[in-house]
Amino acid sequence: MTVPSIHPTAIVDGAATLGSNVTIGPYTIIHKNVSIGDGTRIGSHCEIGYPASNPAHGGILAIGKNSHIRSHSVFYEGSSFGENLVTGHRVTVREQTLAGQNFQVGTLSDVQGHCTIGDFTKLHSNVHIGQESRIGNCVWIFPYVVLTNDPHPPSELRMGVVVEDFAAIATMSVILPGVTVGRGALIAAHSSVSRDVAPDSVVAGSPAKYVCDANAIKMKDGTGAPAYPWRRHFHRGYPSDWVVQWIHEFHGRD
Repeated sequence: MTVPSIHPTAIVDGAATLGSNVTIGPYTIIHKNVSIGDGTRIGSHCEIGYPASNPAHGGILAIGKNSHIRSHSVFYEGSSFGENLVTGHRVTVREQTLAGQNFQVGTLSDVQGHCTIGDFTKLHSNVHIGQESRIGNCVWIFPYVVLTNDPHPPSELRMGVVVEDFAAIATMSVILPGVTVGRGALIAAHSSVSRDVAPDSVVAGSPAKYVCDANAIKMKDGTGAPAYPWRRHFHRGYPSDWVVQWIHEFHGRD
């Protein structure tokens, strides 16, 4: 077992659990209710296991092995992340967030807690995920997207957005409370979505309206092949067995 590498300026509570080959950067604080998996790197000026505002929502913060949390990020206690978590800089993730493996969170993004997030989901920079959001596997959420949750702001009512597997939400879109974005759907840039979006469809505008089925959009590479579902042609970073399954899924359709 390789002992953790902790910078002299870092503060690590003696009750925290650090796995093998963990690296803690300068001026980072690791609170007591924290378990960090093997091979994880945490940059400078982070705060890991920040106390929840409501103690009932606290508890262990579990960071999976081989994760990389970049500088100035804050993770609250009471959440769990699978292996290979990756963040940009200045990320905030609140309590009661349950995320799968290979979750990526871009710089300045904000997950407001009480959320569930699947495997291989990617948030780009400056994304806001409201409380009670439920996001599936292999979802793409691009910069400046907002998932809202309050239907009568300000109120105590929370109606989280649901984003199903393989959906993509383009930059600067807003998804309003209680909306379900269907499996494989595409939300065009600058859209305001107030109604449920059917699977494998494209919506655009403010308010967003149906444009076409997703497979009607063609690649701009000269082939004329369908651009969606995106998993028929984009495979980088995904497990090889998933890629094989996707290739078989679409074989003969083009």
